[in-house]
Amino acid sequence: LLMLRNISFSAALMLSLPVLFLITLPAAADEAAEAEEITEITVNARRVANLRPAGSYATAATILRFDPLTELQSRGLAEGQSDVTVRGGIFENTGFKLGAVTVTDPQTGHYVAELPVDPALMSKPAIYKGIDGAIEGFNSAIATVAYDIGQIQRGGSLNIGFGSDRLNYQALRVGHVSNHGIGVALSAARSDSDGSLPFGDHEFSRFNVQLQSVTDEVQSDLIVSYQDKFFGWPGAYTGFASLPETDDTQTTLVLANQHREWERGWFDYGGVYRTLVDEYDFDRWTSESGTPGSFEHETRVIAIGFQGYQQLRSINWRYGGQVTKDELVRSTDLTNGFFTDRTYATLSAVPSIDIELANGNVVTWRAGVTADYSNRDSNAISPLFGFSLNQSDTGGTTVWSFEYASTSQLPGYTALNSEPSGLFGGNPLLGREKAKQLSASISRDALEWQARVTLFARKDEDLVDWTFAADTPFARQANPVDIDVIGFEAYITRQWDSIDVAAGYTLLDKDSDYGAAPVDASFYALNFARHRATLALQYRFMNEYELRLDTEYRSQEENPLRTGDDTTFLSSVSLVWTGAAARGFSAMLVTDNLTDSEFQTFPGTPAAGRQVSASVTYNW
Repeated sequence: LLMLRNISFSAALMLSLPVLFLITLPAAADEAAEAEEITEITVNARRVANLRPAGSYATAATILRFDPLTELQSRGLAEGQSDVTVRGGIFENTGFKLGAVTVTDPQTGHYVAELPVDPALMSKPAIYKGIDGAIEGFNSAIATVAYDIGQIQRGGSLNIGFGSDRLNYQALRVGHVSNHGIGVALSAARSDSDGSLPFGDHEFSRFNVQLQSVTDEVQSDLIVSYQDKFFGWPGAYTGFASLPETDDTQTTLVLANQHREWERGWFDYGGVYRTLVDEYDFDRWTSESGTPGSFEHETRVIAIGFQGYQQLRSINWRYGGQVTKDELVRSTDLTNGFFTDRTYATLSAVPSIDIELANGNVVTWRAGVTADYSNRDSNAISPLFGFSLNQSDTGGTTVWSFEYASTSQLPGYTALNSEPSGLFGGNPLLGREKAKQLSASISRDALEWQARVTLFARKDEDLVDWTFAADTPFARQANPVDIDVIGFEAYITRQWDSIDVAAGYTLLDKDSDYGAAPVDASFYALNFARHRATLALQYRFMNEYELRLDTEYRSQEENPLRTGDDTTFLSSVSLVWTGAAARGFSAMLVTDNLTDSEFQTFPGTPAAGRQVSASVTYNW
């Protein structure tokens, strides 16, 4: 952590001092209250304010747009196509998990966020990194975005919205629960718009059926989902704004999951069946079909996974695992690799020991391993180690922690099976990617505020990146890269009677080595925000109104492919009315990209313009 190249340690320390002060001051002040009873703190803070976008219905990506713990990079509107990165990773380093199973897309990590499940059926996302990420995740070396399955509620809602660029969308949810704890929920949504730029149109539709059984100790769920998404965006993947690109996907997901709890532990297990049919076109005016250059693909994934926790005498066992079989069912362009199906698995076991000190504080030691297997590639055994000091008082809990986590993953078929040259150049010799990370953090959870500060250093080995070379300007190439990453991450949330605030800041520095490969620019690994700050505000006033504001400032690493500024200020603001007299009715006015920023999240790809919409919701 002391080996900072372009970032001085004193600068990082100065940035951390205000949050460290907020964390440690209450703990010090409460030392005099040792005789008082220690109370359990329940934290319900939100890190973002706006849960609905201006340009479509909400998806799993919506809530991640301004999250201080994730960076969402979108092509057009976030609900169209988004890459989610954490701590300076790239889009394939972050997994998405529903219940006990990580839902993968073997073709490309660009589609891992394509969860066709209504966010109303899921919990708020938890972001797992380090040791927790190794246990919870599958084929996601840096982080896992995890959603629990919520309990079905009686009643329903109807949401109707209209907005700029000829936007109109509708979303319907209905739920029923019997007296025996058997529930069924139905959800449907559709959206279409001309888009904030020419050739930036979309047509989305999504359908969900959920069956559920709930008892005091067991929750069982079956979810069947289908989503059809067409969206256009100039230069979406190529970075050439003159190309009117389109992406048309149909995603089917069937998930079965069960959660069990008992006095000294819990166990989650489930299975997933997922198919995705994709037709990408870099020029919507062409009509290729079934031939190379058509970019038509179909993938299928079957996976089973489990997560658990068990107290056995003085040892607490935390474990997880998953087995996935994927298949590239058909493809017009991914034909150059050594295989089109594979089976791979992961198993993690991390026992921990709690040692209670004389002053009531608790030291926790944990150490374990993750074993990764593949029938098509090398296997890996990765060590995990960490310890923490937990200090509880009448005001809350302070945790000091240090950990080392080693993780690995395999690349997708687009990187492995694409032709070696052309629009997207692949490499069948790409192998297992590894990440080794050290982190030290301090967190404070109190009744009205929460904060966390983390310093981390990571070494990425053989990370698969897509790169640009001046000698072949109309192509990108999949190349392995070794990267040393240094980072500082902090966020704080505070709640008052009428105002909730959440703020975050991330500082990143990278040192890359592409070996002998000719690389003049990077589309992903070196396309990161050196400085990123977020601020979320929820202000409730006049009993019936709420103002919600999300903002983000970023200073991006210089990239020769980007046109325009390397810095930007983004914001989303909404005004919500909930009528006390008009029972069940509410209305929302929301604006995304309030400043109409033209910042290119991906170098060369035009940004989405300002979008405004209004909606009415009836709940019963």
